[in-house]
Amino acid sequence: MSEGVVFDIQHYAVHDGPGIRTLVFLKGCPLRCAWCCNPESQSFEPELMYSLVRCRSHFACEASCPAGAVSRAGAAPAFDREICRACVSRPCVEACPSGALAVAGRLMRADEIVARVAADRPFYDNSGGGVTFSGGEPFAQPEFLRELLAGSKSLRIRTAVETCGHVEPGVMEDLEPLVDLFLFDVKTLDRERHRAMTGFSNDLLLENLEALARKRAEDITVRVPLIPGQTDDRENLDAISTFVRGIGLGRVEVMPYHPLGMDKYAALGRGYTLEGAESLEAEAVEACAVVFRAAGLVCEVGS
Repeated sequence: MSEGVVFDIQHYAVHDGPGIRTLVFLKGCPLRCAWCCNPESQSFEPELMYSLVRCRSHFACEASCPAGAVSRAGAAPAFDREICRACVSRPCVEACPSGALAVAGRLMRADEIVARVAADRPFYDNSGGGVTFSGGEPFAQPEFLRELLAGSKSLRIRTAVETCGHVEPGVMEDLEPLVDLFLFDVKTLDRERHRAMTGFSNDLLLENLEALARKRAEDITVRVPLIPGQTDDRENLDAISTFVRGIGLGRVEVMPYHPLGMDKYAALGRGYTLEGAESLEAEAVEACAVVFRAAGLVCEVGS
């Protein structure tokens, strides 16, 4: 039985596939989208998170750290993240009396997760739901994902995978029969624009999406993140709608930007490059959805 790194499991979700679902968030992603609302999903390793709001400056973390990774920066602790990254036991988390420290991500067995997913089966059966594997990028832990999908399917639980598409084609092709629904992110058709936004071109994702569409067009929903000033312009939306229709797909979901994950960047000791960006008004989001509907696509607004 394989193990993998997971950073969250959410029950009774209704936004990532049909019906009531359990969301399993696998840790690790090759892309570095500036707007990522789960920055703790990007690294493949467990990470220390520090909440300044919860901190009461007891400095128990400093006293408990055997590696000297914690120092004082005025009234608050400061963490040497390189040293913290090498720490396995993280005694500072246990020592903190105010709960200001936590670890994002832990190693879990596939059968342990499948058992938790199976516990929600009555909700799936009554609502047409199932399990959705998200991230991070689930396909980036392929053997772990295989066991999660196979275990769920063996219990007749419907499966969905949310993917950025930046995956070796053989991996997606191999696991495709175990997936009932693909939620496939498409940010832009412009190769260099995609590289600037994520760190990589869109070559792999478009190759994977086209190959998948030839076999499973009815089982794919394209998700388009609406990032103000980056992906929400008419030219970009028209290009995506033309491409989606051209490869035989019919469903799109627009995903409005929100800054809800902004505080997580500070908790990880990282800067947030979209500081000051505001969510689109509901009217602007609907106008983007209309672009896809006018192209003959079914388009819903996600959350």
